[in-house]
Amino acid sequence: MDRLSVPALTGIRRLSALDTVRARIALAVELGLLAPGEALPPGGEIAVALGVSEITVRRALVSLCSDGVLERRRGRGGGTLVSLSPARGVVAEIAAYTGAAAEVHELIDHRLVLESGLVHLAAVRGVAVDELWELVGRMEKASGWAEFHELDAAFHLAVVGASGMPSGVARFGDVVRELYRYYLPYPMEYLRESNREHAELVEALGKGDAVRAVDVVCRHVGALHSTMLARHGVSP
Repeated sequence: MDRLSVPALTGIRRLSALDTVRARIALAVELGLLAPGEALPPGGEIAVALGVSEITVRRALVSLCSDGVLERRRGRGGGTLVSLSPARGVVAEIAAYTGAAAEVHELIDHRLVLESGLVHLAAVRGVAVDELWELVGRMEKASGWAEFHELDAAFHLAVVGASGMPSGVARFGDVVRELYRYYLPYPMEYLRESNREHAELVEALGKGDAVRAVDVVCRHVGALHSTMLARHGVSP
């Protein structure tokens, strides 16, 4: 089998779209990535970030409110928020995510191999960086994790697209789509820090510095080994 092909995933593929949203939000709450009292983004933004329909998000949020993980507040400043004392251990579907450490870490390694190679080509061939700087600026101003995630995905696709290697970009897209199935909301302070690495990467690309660009990618993507399922108490 091609060692760069997407690894077979099992647990989460048995979950419905509704259950994946429930699991990802509930797990983020249990890990403290979504804090008690924190307001969730609008349903449409969550739908884009998690790759599901808006109606699925609405149903998931309603069910999590019933479970005591979230609560709904009406009036000015209302919306869907994390409960002040959120219920824990009530969403059994979380186990499909916490049990998938091996698959996720393999996906991270696949992404690292592909992205570092494509970024090297992009730096060598030359990149027009105006669009990339614009995306970095928009991520810096993003109001929440859902908006940031959408911009982050566009940024990395634009970077590898500059390699001029469509087959490699397509394979990168396959791997990242699988990895995004495990995406959880991150605190904005963490995302702002990751955006500093985006800026460092664009600077290196603008100067045609392939060595520095690859080094940034290795740090940026490699960090996922300690910030994804390792956050969940699951070792690589």
